[in-house]
Amino acid sequence: MQYKVALVHDWLNGMRGGEKVLEEIARIFPQADIFTLFLQRENLSSFLQQRHIIPSSLNRNPLARRHYRWFLPYFPRTIEAFDLQDYDLVISSSHCVAKGIIPRPGARHFSYLHSPMRYAWDQYYSYFGEMRGWRKRYVARVISGLRTWDVASSARVDYFIANSSFVRRRIRSYYRRDAEVIHPPVDTDYFVPGNEGRDDYYLAVSALVPYKRIDLLIEACNQSRRRLVIVGRGPEKKRLQKMAGDTILFRENVSAPELLGLYQRSRGFLQAGVEDFGIGFVEALACGTPVIALAAGGVLDSVTDGVNGFLFPEQRISSLESALQRAEAASLSPQSLRETSLPFARSQFQLKMKSFLEGLSK
Repeated sequence: MQYKVALVHDWLNGMRGGEKVLEEIARIFPQADIFTLFLQRENLSSFLQQRHIIPSSLNRNPLARRHYRWFLPYFPRTIEAFDLQDYDLVISSSHCVAKGIIPRPGARHFSYLHSPMRYAWDQYYSYFGEMRGWRKRYVARVISGLRTWDVASSARVDYFIANSSFVRRRIRSYYRRDAEVIHPPVDTDYFVPGNEGRDDYYLAVSALVPYKRIDLLIEACNQSRRRLVIVGRGPEKKRLQKMAGDTILFRENVSAPELLGLYQRSRGFLQAGVEDFGIGFVEALACGTPVIALAAGGVLDSVTDGVNGFLFPEQRISSLESALQRAEAASLSPQSLRETSLPFARSQFQLKMKSFLEGLSK
């Protein structure tokens, strides 16, 4: 029997970790249609650009495409409006509302969950804690309704797949459901150690949003006069630039070869926020670069303190400084670091996803 498959992703306007997961799932199902709230095809990989992608009605609104986060209250009803009556199997790739898609009766729905909505649950105060007045009241009302919908819509999922042990625990906490853990794919064939030797800078690759705690990295490197290269963009950029001293460099719109070179020459990859999984951790390890990160969240699935990185227990400058000093005193083999990245290779993701889906389809 030939199954007709639909893939659903929140929005497709770039190639971040979630989109790389979708791309690998799409390789497993080459004939599947893809549904999404917003589409900027030119920002996708060449593989995804060639796929049949159906955007939502919101995508016809130029303001919504440019400022899609403003339209969050409309996302649930818009994702529910997609007609999936012709599809036997639905796979959602979700960090917002994609898991709330409505399959037809009798169809199976697998949801690969990158994270329950951070801003609706454990990161609410990181995103909205500084709001005051009517904005605070409005956001509180919207998010309260979104939480109710988020929990109710989880019942539409037959099987959850979590991208880390950390996300699996959050699925249990918020939805009272279990999940299989299948880590995201990392292109370990592309991210490899370099031949040029190491430079004297540390590297952070991150969206510039509050919960990532890039401010802590900047404060620590300001005090110690360490060089730090920050690759990323986001609403926090102007505030972070004002904080940064002359040893901090911001980079945006970095090409894939440039990013590879930054990984290869860096002294270490820094992260001070709680990541759901953190593909950047594994990309750094694949390049033979140690990780210095907060000992919380998804990093615990890929980094072992003293083996392929150095973990610090608190979001404090003194705690990060201690980890940096340990890293600088250590001598870890780039090849041994790379070996720890290989279980997260794209080929491993493909094998695990196929095995899981086939096992539940029998």
